[in-house]
Amino acid sequence: MLERIESLKVGIIGAFSLFIAFIITSLVNTLVLVRYFPTLVNLAIQPLNLDFALSGAIASFSGFLFGATYRYIIRKDNNPHLKSGGVLAFGLVRGLSQIEAGWNSLATVLPYLILAGESVLWFAIAAKAIDTAMQLGWLKPFPSIPTDY
Repeated sequence: MLERIESLKVGIIGAFSLFIAFIITSLVNTLVLVRYFPTLVNLAIQPLNLDFALSGAIASFSGFLFGATYRYIIRKDNNPHLKSGGVLAFGLVRGLSQIEAGWNSLATVLPYLILAGESVLWFAIAAKAIDTAMQLGWLKPFPSIPTDY
């Protein structure tokens, strides 16, 4: 039961950090990119409407799932490939599905490429937040299980 509670705490940190990253990138997209690059008009969002709330909820839920899974991926191992692999796995699954949606929409694919890069950035921010919380002792990594082979 203690492990489940710890995974819940890591999931909450992941959800919060992804939500913050979502808000920051949404502001950058709307206030900077759309203003200076007209081809990226698809990135503009209107804050405080249903689309924004739904996107924020999806980002938070994705962050929660990432956090809980990331804890099991990295365990107590000090392997940077596991950490970056977890980030890339979640970021690319989300990002490549956005590219596919953009490709199928007959619109320019550039905004969707930016969203894909943004997805990887979100999960990297969440991983950094989780790693930092673990270093500070706020969260505990999942214990590694020794193998006999």
